[in-house]
Amino acid sequence: MTSLSTRWQRVGRVMQLGLEGVAGATLFAMMLLTTADVAGRFFFNSPILGTVELTQLMLAAVVFLSLPVVCWREEHVSVDLLDTIFPARLIWIRQLLVNLIVTAALWVMASRVWALGARAFQWGDVTEFLRIPVGYLIYLIAAMLAVSALLTLLRAVRYLLEGFGMVERGGPLSPEKNPGGDT
Repeated sequence: MTSLSTRWQRVGRVMQLGLEGVAGATLFAMMLLTTADVAGRFFFNSPILGTVELTQLMLAAVVFLSLPVVCWREEHVSVDLLDTIFPARLIWIRQLLVNLIVTAALWVMASRVWALGARAFQWGDVTEFLRIPVGYLIYLIAAMLAVSALLTLLRAVRYLLEGFGMVERGGPLSPEKNPGGDT
């Protein structure tokens, strides 16, 4: 029988591989489209129509499909101005607060973007040249923001449990993984 932690790790790994796989496939398709467009433009004087729109849509999809994984791994761009003076035994409190703030921000963004998706469908917004409905992409962005908020909240709960000694240390910024901090 596997432990709850092991099951969650498996679920997280499947989600991570799924999102990274779709994002990677989208990036590969974007690369193929650009290559075909450049080759068609150079050799046959015939570019692929709508390449710019498709590239823009795929780029947005790649960025937001990758966001939940970045949030779970805490691989955001960050400035570590206080890391050298912050005591290692209190890192869990800092990370708890940071993750709660990020969760709130992501949730606000997800709700606002969801409303924009609804409005895009209501107004019939489509891309200029290929007439692709943009509401689907906007809903994808909102969903990925909501998933990111949920994962960041789970990361905050993990830091809380870690701080009270209820789970092993193991967050990306736990003291064991912070060689410069004191323990």
